[in-house]
Amino acid sequence: MTNSYLDSVIKQFEYYKSLGDKTIHLLNIDELKKEFSNDSNSISIIVKHMAGNMLSRWTNFLTEDGEKEWRHRDEEFIESFETKEELLEYWQKGWDCLFNALQPLHSNQLEDIIYIRNQGHTITEGINRQMMHYAYHVGQITFIGKLIKGERWQSLSIPKGKSSEYNSDKFNQVKQRKHFTEDM
Repeated sequence: MTNSYLDSVIKQFEYYKSLGDKTIHLLNIDELKKEFSNDSNSISIIVKHMAGNMLSRWTNFLTEDGEKEWRHRDEEFIESFETKEELLEYWQKGWDCLFNALQPLHSNQLEDIIYIRNQGHTITEGINRQMMHYAYHVGQITFIGKLIKGERWQSLSIPKGKSSEYNSDKFNQVKQRKHFTEDM
């Protein structure tokens, strides 16, 4: 496998991060902490969980199990951010850990085995597992943001009723190979 896989997954992670960034940007700290029911999670809690997961999974991921002894997962679901800045700092810390782990990888390492909770995964499987986990949670973040903002929501992709216009623009361009995120 060539490095196209690694380039692609880094772009995908960047894309999901950007969706989270844009949603967080639209909200104040009270909105970020809003829970819709006693057993639901706020965006703030989802951010705390995602960053905690990233720090655990990607710190020394080639040589240590992805579930670190120092991680206290249950505490990730307890509200603790006082400010939006504090939330953003922790969010960025998690993503920095992920990107710093992925960027030095080479395609010849993708079949190497890493462990998450003592379960062996190829690096490719581990990357895919985490990408889907983060996509799932970023989807929650954006959906909660949309619920909070209601009619004041700013679409992060193709707005409702604009698909034909969007497709027309795309099909009027010259065919070329590039990652879909390059136009965003």
